[in-house]
Amino acid sequence: MEWSDDAIVLSVRAHGETSAILEVLTRAHGRHAGLVRGGASRKSKSALQPGNGVHLVWRARLNEHLGNFTVEPMRSRAGHLIESRTALAGLNAFVSVVSASLPERETHQSVFDAGEVLLDAMTEQDFAHWGPLFVRWELGLLDELGFGIDLSQCAATGTTDELEFVSPKSGRAVSRAAAAPYKERLLALPLFLLGSQNAEPTPADIVAGLRLTAHFLLERVLRPHGKEMPPARLRLEELAHRESE
Repeated sequence: MEWSDDAIVLSVRAHGETSAILEVLTRAHGRHAGLVRGGASRKSKSALQPGNGVHLVWRARLNEHLGNFTVEPMRSRAGHLIESRTALAGLNAFVSVVSASLPERETHQSVFDAGEVLLDAMTEQDFAHWGPLFVRWELGLLDELGFGIDLSQCAATGTTDELEFVSPKSGRAVSRAAAAPYKERLLALPLFLLGSQNAEPTPADIVAGLRLTAHFLLERVLRPHGKEMPPARLRLEELAHRESE
């Protein structure tokens, strides 16, 4: 068995004295692990850092085997990401959410492609710019896994005006008027998720977006499989909250 693909490094751990187990998110083969012989060397370690882009060749005798990776560095992001506290928090949140939510070896190309855009933004822009992208990436992840949120119209009235909340149960938008009697039980809907050209995201909007996606990731993706929100994702939300104060 053999295939080649582009990938984002998620994690690496030592295996024996000289090798490493590499976990990646690939474009066409999903979240995948493999053995990198010589992966513990200084030269390999620099390429096998989370967030970096690589090109892989995977080989195994049978498809269900761990298999071996041959790795070619393509896009070095890690060095830039670790220079910023917020970017590093975003990277750690990204890799932890991918590892916790995506089944192994299940193709989700749109999650990979959007992840590439997000990580590139983290290396080039500040949190005010890539924070909203992180929220949109998680919304896309939910949609790809079959748990998309419907923000097209009010769940109660059908109107498309003044959509300001989301039902934590149905995942559907709720207008200001319809939400009035019980808005304290609803999740805030930041305007930038509605595609408004005049909705420049504020720090508070980014926090609201992260809380929104975290709720549905936890309740619909993680807890049904006995998992909790990864600590790295919680830390990103905490950091975003401090940035908004």
